[in-house]
Amino acid sequence: MTDAPWSGDTCSLVDAFRSGDHSPSAELESTLAAVAASSLNAFSFLDADAARAAASVADVSLPFGGVPIGVKELDAVKGWPMTEASVPLRDEISDFDSTKVARLRDAGAIPFGLTTSSEFGGVNLTYTKLNGATNNPWNKDQTPGGSSGGSAAAVAGGIVTMATGGDGGGSIRIPAGFTGLPGLKGTYGRIPKGPNMVMASLTAVSGCLSRSVRDIARFFDVTNGFDSRDPYSLLRVEGWEKGLGSQLDSLRGKKCAISVDLGRASVASDVSDQVQEAAEWLASELGLEIIDVDFRVPELSYEWALSGMGELLMRLGDKYPACAEDLTPQIAFGLELGKSMYNIETRGRIESQRVRMNECMADVFDQVDFVFASTNPDVAFGSHGPLPETIDGKHVGLGNNGALTIPANIYGNPAVSIPTGLVRGLPVGLQVLAPHHREQWLLDMALAFERARPWPLTAPGGPA
Repeated sequence: MTDAPWSGDTCSLVDAFRSGDHSPSAELESTLAAVAASSLNAFSFLDADAARAAASVADVSLPFGGVPIGVKELDAVKGWPMTEASVPLRDEISDFDSTKVARLRDAGAIPFGLTTSSEFGGVNLTYTKLNGATNNPWNKDQTPGGSSGGSAAAVAGGIVTMATGGDGGGSIRIPAGFTGLPGLKGTYGRIPKGPNMVMASLTAVSGCLSRSVRDIARFFDVTNGFDSRDPYSLLRVEGWEKGLGSQLDSLRGKKCAISVDLGRASVASDVSDQVQEAAEWLASELGLEIIDVDFRVPELSYEWALSGMGELLMRLGDKYPACAEDLTPQIAFGLELGKSMYNIETRGRIESQRVRMNECMADVFDQVDFVFASTNPDVAFGSHGPLPETIDGKHVGLGNNGALTIPANIYGNPAVSIPTGLVRGLPVGLQVLAPHHREQWLLDMALAFERARPWPLTAPGGPA
């Protein structure tokens, strides 16, 4: 009988490898067995033979030496499917590793399979025609969110300790909040996106889903730093894990604002109450000064969603429009709307929205160092959708589902989701936003929360 996969965090798994108490090959076999037995539908592809070969010669002295890692199916892995979670691209194979994956390999990690995503990362629900619905390990009738839903489900579901993710509108923070994990969206450009980088809307960043703050710090240690194939990538920053906790004293006296709804979103009252309590507690614990700020982010109209449609058309190529019926309804509708409405005037309105958002966010961070908000408007909704149209019985637009996370993507600043506990039996996340290049502040804040109010590393009940 195969033992269950490691139930701790990634860093403790590496420690177990180094001490000789556990082996990479044994952990990989446990992980593969858990994937086979799982009802989460968190993986769309496995490369077991290559992973076994890598595990047999793993160098456990490396930062992630011997660790099986899931890779979000929107990330490129040489020789693996590059489907964008889309039926028309199901036969596409990548001929290169992304910079992130290559750096993880160099750090000893063992990519073994692709985790499910929403199609082209387009919605915060992981349900596609290619893969079906991915389920939340806290309640399998609910979604883990998206677009990094498979990664979040696999990590919170006890299958794997870490998986890659991406955040172009909340796609790390949203599933982290829905599944009880910490999730950091870095400053734009912190982790390179090459080779073959598509600039698109300049909103998406790379990252991971993991169980602990130190896991995130180690991931950023390994993957951050300039790469010439991403001209927008930032210079390398050292010492993420080593420096954890070192800035806590310096945070005392800094200013914060609490705006659970960011002045725009409709947030469920019980979720709002929990987030407000967690924000006030954390501010008190760190000695932050809470001040009132007139914070109301600009409305993000549907035009903003159209700005990324060109990238989708580029990927689909001459398969579109004949493939339209094979696309999920949201993507098919977005492409059709884009074709009929996207023009130079629309582009001007989109850029005007970006300017207004940037000015709003800059003005806020001129006044405070942190903004506390909810990660999601409500707890996780049904795994097959549709996206919620009501909160506490009040009708809300579909844009409500990303209203709390998208501002940081447009402005490019870092933000972290911190697990605060449960509402109606499902996890809730506190989101903390900070100015550009202040990820270490956010990690230290999350670390303080983790130490004083530790969250479950996985959903109850063992591998799901």
